[in-house]
Parts: sequence; structure tokens; C-alpha cells
Amino acid sequence: MTALQILFMGTAELSGNSLAALAADERFHVDAVVTQPDKPRGRELKLQPSPVKALALKLGFPVLQPARARDERFIAELRELKPDLIVVVAYGQILPPAILDLPRHGCLNVHTSLLPKYRGAAPIQWAIANGDAETGVTIMKMDVGLDTGPIVSQRHTPINSEDDSAALHDRLAQLGAELLVQTIPDYISGKIRPVPQPAAGASYAAKITKADGRIDWNQPARTIWNRLRAFTPWPGAFTLLRNAEHPLDANLPAPKPQLLKIWKAELVEKSGRAGEVLSADKTGIIVGCGQGALRIMELQREGGRRMNVTEFLAGRALKAGGSFAG
Repeated sequence: MTALQILFMGTAELSGNSLAALAADERFHVDAVVTQPDKPRGRELKLQPSPVKALALKLGFPVLQPARARDERFIAELRELKPDLIVVVAYGQILPPAILDLPRHGCLNVHTSLLPKYRGAAPIQWAIANGDAETGVTIMKMDVGLDTGPIVSQRHTPINSEDDSAALHDRLAQLGAELLVQTIPDYISGKIRPVPQPAAGASYAAKITKADGRIDWNQPARTIWNRLRAFTPWPGAFTLLRNAEHPLDANLPAPKPQLLKIWKAELVEKSGRAGEVLSADKTGIIVGCGQGALRIMELQREGGRRMNVTEFLAGRALKAGGSFAG
């Protein structure tokens, strides 16, 4: 049996599992990998390859890095490759019809939500932030719309209380890769026929911004907890601690408000004013919310390292009655 000729397009870390799964399966041959151009990163702003480029080079695949997917010379290169199928996973650019129509079996996309829910850039984060009980992955045949193409296959997974966006990302990346290699043969043979997405239940998952991480203590504790998990590790859930931390030496003035990043917290059955520190000890810092309260267990000062609450409180007194502010 001749291996299916596949062109892979991806950039983000999420893409790596799918590329590795295709490379490991003898039913498929990856002709080339398309990824975004190298970008400057770090303090010295040195050009760094995308995670997919690094993996592709390790696996020995040719790599194409067009600045724009609509570039005519790039599209001409793809025509010369004559792929049977294009697989797209977190590539980062909208594909023109000239690419969508190029392979005889079209373009398949691995999307980390149960479409039509959470079309767009950040489905993993918003599923957690909105308190969803489950999410999943969708293999979709791409069209000219934004994640609007017909559904080829789906797989569900629960969102657990211990999940943050990093943990859920890794699970969905693996789930998507597994579903992709299971789906392609049946899709190519016609055993699976794409089904149009239902009109009901469609929603858009907007790109995450740094401002999304700011904690509003007037919200219910569960809402804050969901958003904290959704925006960990980036942009992080952050808040200001004011008038609550006092030096052990009473002759010294109280410090200015501190910007803190909250890494880990849990719901507790207590109540108090929104943002009020209700207690602070080695078990955690309990903060009142608009409804209920949160116990903070891991946090980080601006410019400092991540630490547990015992380390944070060492050598300083954080008293009940102080307050956090968004």
C-alpha cells in the first residue's frame, strides 16, 4: 500500500504531538512541514524556531517558512509537492482557497474544542474559564470560515478540578494526535463523511490578553478559581496585596501594595468582604470573594520566584483585615 502523501502545517507546541504521530505511522508520508518564521525571543532577542520546526528538523523533514500563507511563490511550491492531504494544527494563519483546494482530499484541522463551541484562538482557556464540565478535540475539514468546516470526528474528555490550561493543553494535544491518525484512513476511504456543524451552540473563543488575568474579587469564588486555572501559566492570575502585610518591626512603615501572581488556590466555605484577607497561616491565605472564598496556596511576587504559602509568610506577618485589589 502506498503511503498517503501529507503536507503538515503547524507552529505551536500543540502541533508537535500530531506531527510525531504522523511521522511514526507507516501509512503516512510527510512530504514537508510548514511553520511560521523564526521569531526573536529572550533578553537578547535571538531568532528562535517554532516548536514544530525544531521537531521537524529532528525528524528530518523539509521545512517551509513563508511570511504569508497567501504568497504566490509559496503556493506554487505546494503545488509542486502535490500532497494528497494537508493537515493543519495550530498553524497561526488563515489559509486561502488556493491552499484549501490544492490537495485532492482537502485540508483537515485538529481543533481543541467540541465544535461548533469555542471556534477561534483560545478554546482551551475559555472552556476552563467558563466552568465547562468537559471539552474535547474535533477533526474538521477546513473551509474558508474560521473553524466553520464540517466535522469529521470528535472525542470528549472531562475537565477535572486539578486541570489548568497547561495540563488540559497537553492532554488535548495527545488526544488530538491519536484521533487524527485513527480518522485519516476512514476519511480517505469514504467510511467517514464530514457532517456540517450545527448552527446551535456556536461560540467564539477570543484570543487571551494579559488583562484577562486580572482578578476581580467581586466575582464569585468559583468564577475566580476557574479563571485562575484557565490563565495558568499565561498570562497568570494577578492581583495587588495592599495594607495587609506588616513588617515584624512595628517601627517600620507598611510597604506599598505588591503585585502578586496566584498559581494555586482552592474553594473554601467561608465568606467575607470581597478581597478581604480572612486568615493567613501555613494552610493558606483565605480571601473573601463576591460569593464564597478562596484559599491561596502558591503565589509569586513580582520579579520573584513561585513559592508555597509557608515560604511567602516566612519572616513577615500577613494579618486578617488586609485586602487584595484587582
